[in-house]
Amino acid sequence: MTNGILPKGIWGTVLLPVDGRGEIDFGALREEIAILCASGLDGIYSNGTAGEFHNQTEAEYEKIVTIVAEGARGAGCPFQVGVSHTNPRIARDRLRRLTPLAPSGVQFILPDWWTPSDPEIVHFADGMQDAAAGVPLILYNPPHAKRKLTLDEIANLRKRMPNLVGTKLAGGDEAWYRERRALLPDFSVFVPGHTVAFGRPRGADGAYSNVACLSPRGALLHWQLAEEDPERATELEKRIVSFMQQWIIPLISSHGLSNIALDKMMAAIGGWGPVSERLLWPYISAPTEALNEAREHYNKMLPEFAPLF
Repeated sequence: MTNGILPKGIWGTVLLPVDGRGEIDFGALREEIAILCASGLDGIYSNGTAGEFHNQTEAEYEKIVTIVAEGARGAGCPFQVGVSHTNPRIARDRLRRLTPLAPSGVQFILPDWWTPSDPEIVHFADGMQDAAAGVPLILYNPPHAKRKLTLDEIANLRKRMPNLVGTKLAGGDEAWYRERRALLPDFSVFVPGHTVAFGRPRGADGAYSNVACLSPRGALLHWQLAEEDPERATELEKRIVSFMQQWIIPLISSHGLSNIALDKMMAAIGGWGPVSERLLWPYISAPTEALNEAREHYNKMLPEFAPLF
């Protein structure tokens, strides 16, 4: 995503390896980054929701982004860094401090503790644009955001922010994609990884992929099939969604798990790197019995993924 090229393809999130004491294992983090960079992903990104950005100290944040930058640059892998924080002043300060790391892009959320008004979003956008100093920006506007923007609102925000090159959204139906194509040309729109067979032919540019939590190369296979063999991609997508609906998503209600816990559970099921199901305190992780049961069905339902890291 350098030299004016918009971000595209499948990007994998950097998950936090957590040791038995409940602390971040930075040695395992370096190993994970090396594996992700070698997997063929179009890029990696840190400090998204699955990377537990909401539960890090500033010292941990600084160490994580430095390790990500060093590992990705050493492997020649594009990387993005999240600056999101419930305090927008901290998010802006993080953005200012990232310049020496030269990330391929920076992901950010809108102010999220108190729902921002339209004038406040404008004020925030102007401040982030000024702080970016030429670094490409990607708006992360998830379904649980306190202020969910329409495609028209994102198009207007883009006019104020020349550095804004892309966004991560929940996607939509045929009508949503028609609107996306009309309102946001020459702009990267990323959708959930388990929807790219539907989305890629209609204008999705890639995914900051939840499927890559399960299998980085499996997520790449799914994305490639969406272009080369749409029928096979659609069939694979149905099995991905079926696996998640049967063995992953029910744990939200049955065990009180967060989306982050589900992402890390999928990484533990996939077994591609040194990432367990453990989360940073106080959040709870998937129980061992549920994880083992899901792994058994994963190998049966998605055999294309099983040998792929």
